[in-house]
Amino acid sequence: MKNIMVCVTQQRTCDRLIKYGKELLGDEPGELFVIHVADGRFSILGSSKEGEALDYLYENAKEYGASLTVLKSDDVLRTLVEQARKNRADIVVLGESREGAASNMVAKLEENLTEGTRLLVIPA
Repeated sequence: MKNIMVCVTQQRTCDRLIKYGKELLGDEPGELFVIHVADGRFSILGSSKEGEALDYLYENAKEYGASLTVLKSDDVLRTLVEQARKNRADIVVLGESREGAASNMVAKLEENLTEGTRLLVIPA
């Protein structure tokens, strides 16, 4: 059994990450989890565009047989690590960020994941 956790933002380009996660799972038994963690300083549904983006994420997750979890947290890194452990993720998939600070977060996430959990960063 293999569990895949795909970390997404509200951007429409995240559907490629969900598709990639589904391809990793293939026909093997396991689950596909799609996770979006919003920074606690910001509203999740503060505008109609955010609502549309969440609808889009939900429809994409559903299309690939994944469950979608949307959380709000003041510590996004900790929350992602907790979700990976809770979901017993074998592989965590992230999209490459164009921001330099995000690479630091990737390194910290990799350090904190349970031993045996792989982190895959997919190029933009």
